[in-house]
Amino acid sequence: MGETLRWGHRYALVRPDHFRVAYEINPYMHLADQPDPARARDQWDRLVSTLRGLDVEVAVLGQRCDAPDMVYAMNLGFAATTTTGEGRVVMSHMRHPERRMEHASAAPWFADLGFEPVYVGRDGVGAHLEAGDAFCFSDALVVGFGPRTDELGVKALGYELGTRVRGVRIVHPAMYHLDLAFCPLDSTRAMVCPAAFDPAGARALLDLVPDPLVLSEAEALTMCANSVVVGRTVVMPACPPTVRAQLADWGFEVVVVEMGELHKGGGSIRCLTNPLDVVIGRDVPSLPGGDVLIAR
Repeated sequence: MGETLRWGHRYALVRPDHFRVAYEINPYMHLADQPDPARARDQWDRLVSTLRGLDVEVAVLGQRCDAPDMVYAMNLGFAATTTTGEGRVVMSHMRHPERRMEHASAAPWFADLGFEPVYVGRDGVGAHLEAGDAFCFSDALVVGFGPRTDELGVKALGYELGTRVRGVRIVHPAMYHLDLAFCPLDSTRAMVCPAAFDPAGARALLDLVPDPLVLSEAEALTMCANSVVVGRTVVMPACPPTVRAQLADWGFEVVVVEMGELHKGGGSIRCLTNPLDVVIGRDVPSLPGGDVLIAR
């Protein structure tokens, strides 16, 4: 059995005050299929209650009225501290301009929490980075690139945080962020959907994870990988039978929280939650200047 994840006990979330489908920038979004505001808020409230019931600290940011996707807090930026307590958040530079106003509210909020904001791109110039493409696992930040994050964004993240990054190319249109196809469970296990990646990326991930829970394309499209792990508990929006059986065999408890209204915007539990307790030098190595490895 692998060691439990040391991060994932403190999360930032954005309250869905103005959540709606105002445009179509992923395969799940349809202007004719609007989320029910009351049901969406109830599902979000249940997620918060579930996390707090697992002794997770939850910090909540209000949603801008002009930023309907801001509820997907994972994509605001990637926050981390050093072992000496210095905080930094690499703010996302979104691929789609519809979301770029979010950082104007998120950056000062992160700063109030002790994370110095840094930027990888502005106004369409420079790298694209969306933090839902990055996870701590093994000896690096694993970063997906292709649909949203680009290779410059992968390199910038490693440089700004001073750590190793391993880039894998995403090719599946419905798994446009890494967190729809990859979910670390502990130090040696992770959910992986090979169909989301090009052959080199799939091979690199399966080689990196000593004991992968391999998801079929159909299983991954339930958004089961878009989950959070607290100790030996996996909080999931859905759990296909074969996935549940393997998690149980490994000693994980599954808690399913219905997220159907939030799925209409193209995200689920992981997209809604941004970890604030990643430590460079503990969860991933401290390598000033960064170290970039791209699967080819």
